[in-house]
Amino acid sequence: MRTSIATVCLSGTLEDKLRACAAAGFDGVEIFEQDLVVSPSSPEQIRSLAAGLGLTLDLYQPFRDFEGVTEDLLAENLRRAEAKFRLMNRMGIDTMLVCSNVATATVDDDAVAAAQLRRMGELAARYGIRLAYEALAWGRFVSDFEHAWRIVEMADHPNVGTCLDSFHILSRRWDPEAIEKIPAEKIFFVQLADAPELSMDVLSWSRHYRVFPGEGAFDLVRFMGHLVRSGYDGPVSLEIFNDVFRQAAEERTAVDAMRSLIRLAERTSIHLQEEGNGLGTMELATLPGVGEPLGFNFAEVKAGDPEHIRTLLYQLGFTSLGQHRTKQVELWAQNGVRMIINSQQADGMSPGISAVGLDVPDAPAAASRALQLKATPVTRRSQANEEVLQVVAAPDGTEIFLCQAEPAGPGWMSEFGGGTTVPAPGSITAIDHVNLSQPWQHFDEAVLFYESTLALSPRPSVEVPSPMGLVRSQVMHSSDGAVRIALNIAPLVFDGAGDGSGYPQHVAFACSDLVSVARTAVARGLEFLPVPENYYEDLEARFGLDQTFLATLRELNLLYDRDADGEFLHFYTATIGNVFFEVVERRTGYEGYGAPNAPVRLAAQYQGSRA
Repeated sequence: MRTSIATVCLSGTLEDKLRACAAAGFDGVEIFEQDLVVSPSSPEQIRSLAAGLGLTLDLYQPFRDFEGVTEDLLAENLRRAEAKFRLMNRMGIDTMLVCSNVATATVDDDAVAAAQLRRMGELAARYGIRLAYEALAWGRFVSDFEHAWRIVEMADHPNVGTCLDSFHILSRRWDPEAIEKIPAEKIFFVQLADAPELSMDVLSWSRHYRVFPGEGAFDLVRFMGHLVRSGYDGPVSLEIFNDVFRQAAEERTAVDAMRSLIRLAERTSIHLQEEGNGLGTMELATLPGVGEPLGFNFAEVKAGDPEHIRTLLYQLGFTSLGQHRTKQVELWAQNGVRMIINSQQADGMSPGISAVGLDVPDAPAAASRALQLKATPVTRRSQANEEVLQVVAAPDGTEIFLCQAEPAGPGWMSEFGGGTTVPAPGSITAIDHVNLSQPWQHFDEAVLFYESTLALSPRPSVEVPSPMGLVRSQVMHSSDGAVRIALNIAPLVFDGAGDGSGYPQHVAFACSDLVSVARTAVARGLEFLPVPENYYEDLEARFGLDQTFLATLRELNLLYDRDADGEFLHFYTATIGNVFFEVVERRTGYEGYGAPNAPVRLAAQYQGSRA
């Protein structure tokens, strides 16, 4: 599959965009007219730069409001078009996007539109230019891709074909199956965009909320399946209008874009194989198949001064298993739960979650897949007798260790010594979930990263009120719930840095007896996150709890939730730097996260930050 991307997707200058696209691995680009108009580089210089970067210039766009006009206006439109054809010759671009008329069309007659496109095609042929006619979803007379194809068919000119844009098709709920009826040689170009389900006018939806494939709600796998079966084998390009993407670093956005196309190609290939009715001629990406993560291997907190984290872990019943023999890294454990405290190159650093280890069925395959999906490898300094671990960086910088699942436990534990050799036998039994705050401008990127590289599935996102606005949360999880990673976006006022760094993150531990863990913690001096009396009065009103049980919740600052499947008890520690811990007890079939209690935590943390 030849990959392309419109320069309008990215921030920066046209020259910056070309370099970012080349670095991300794209084959070519669409030149968005405004990017060229504002560039100080000549068309010849842009052509030379693209060639030097190994990029083809696949499309010049957009040419607007051409067809369905009076003869006088048509003459002016042909004059405009010829000027662009000369420009395209200077740039070495042979295809122009012609959008269906939205502003100046006054003649609602397909025969007139086809005749006018034919005249444009005759002029384009003199310059070796092809015209890809696209139905805009808000076109005045032409808004349906099948309608646009009928006009192209009537125009009957070798230089006039159609452009298929997934947004314009799927946003109007058109059935993409009709793509297979269009001759492949008349599909001159294909543009892809995903989008979340929103209730708003389609023009605003298109201009502000498109996202990369896999980051929205459109069924692009089915769309691509029909495209492949049509026999099309040209560029598959991304055209994304998104206010957030155009404020983010172009290099990072380009990598996210390429990851989305690689993942879409893989999913399309699987879809076509499952249907068993033709793969077409387009070559689709194949990646190493990986199973879901089997569980958490460890979680790591990095801190310049680790003493407060040591104390918290001790109060929760963890035991120190000593320090790494060559690094400033400590291991704490309870049953099979392992926590790392990393003090390497951390002078003056506030505590925060820096890494998560996941048990996977095949670590080399998982690492290979992640790298092919454009994940950034992380180099670790290791001695000859230390275990080699596969590590990649998540979009927020968290290091993800892909650990080979071992029944006897991880081999790297032998590299630690000097502490107790046997983990504490307390009630904490597993890492229930890890909560990672995300930069607001890269939330969709993070969801796609965890879904595509780690085979985790997204749960529906929720919004939780805090004293400074709404916190958006989305959980990525394995099918059996053994791995749950919650991704949160904090309000910008709360997260003053705007990069996720100002919003607390946490590790939640699962236990078999929350009250027992809480009493042990109290005896060891743990300061719980305080819960107001108003919460317990509300709890009593909502659930009618037994008074003795309610008194225990009050005494220990415990929180409670219940749904049709079971009960949920949990408590939070105070925040140290940028991290805190949660301990949870799930009873029967409860699968949630105590969302009704999140505002209590957020308010208490906010008040604590102002103290």
